[in-house]
Amino acid sequence: MDITQAALAAINTAFSTAFNERLTGVETTYGRIAMTVNSTTRNQAYPKLSELGPMREWIDERYIERLETDGFTITNRKFEKTVAVAADDIADDQVGIFASVVSDMGQTAAELPDDLVWEHLEKGFTTEHYDGQMFFDTDHPVENVAGVETSVSNFQGGTGAAWYLIDDSRAIKPMIFQDREAARITPKTSLTDDNVFMQDEFMWGAKRRCAAGFGAWQLAYASRLALTPENYASARAAMISARGHRGRKLNLRPKLLVVSAANEGAAREILLAERDAAGATNMWRNTAELMVEGRLTL
Repeated sequence: MDITQAALAAINTAFSTAFNERLTGVETTYGRIAMTVNSTTRNQAYPKLSELGPMREWIDERYIERLETDGFTITNRKFEKTVAVAADDIADDQVGIFASVVSDMGQTAAELPDDLVWEHLEKGFTTEHYDGQMFFDTDHPVENVAGVETSVSNFQGGTGAAWYLIDDSRAIKPMIFQDREAARITPKTSLTDDNVFMQDEFMWGAKRRCAAGFGAWQLAYASRLALTPENYASARAAMISARGHRGRKLNLRPKLLVVSAANEGAAREILLAERDAAGATNMWRNTAELMVEGRLTL
């Protein structure tokens, strides 16, 4: 192949198509636990997300729930992936294999939200949220009906493989994926580019700006105890009975059980088996949807 600007333009079109088709065709999982927020600035401010609960009867004046925009901020991060193709490979018509590489770049760009959200979820055991407590903690401060501060837990304890009950039925989610700039691919293929002149190679680079952070801690309940029917039942009960500020019922629905590979077998026994270990009808069957997430490491 003669390396002309027209030939390079055709390669750019082919690479861009391969990248974008894969970018939009990959199945992702982060949306089950994270809400996507389109960001317009480097640091995005969020309210405290503490006022979950039903409507209240209007007696006398309204009770105003002011959303404090200084609750917490999430700072966007910048990511890239760049490949180079030697000019000799293009001249020798070896472009086909590199189209697959660029397609894979589109997949990694599409999966970046998964990587960030699931990684950040596991940081919830050691990272503070807006209330000064770890995201998964036994002592989230909440006011009771009398206005006295009390504690609400979304962590069962333990040190083993983590599992999570999630209420994914609401617009608000326990995690946030913050999207600042969508993924795109940029060529460096002008015959006068420095990389062509100095290294005799052409480059294609992908870029994305985004971040992950915590959302509403009330919508996720974590445990690092053994995943047994008893602990599962206790976690469900704690989540369903949880109260918010001023004793308001949160009406949480733990509809999703998220586990790593380490707990898949135990989770299947609890949620999918018709009979329990004693041979009796499994009362917990189909009480939540099972999601096994390979990115979980704890």
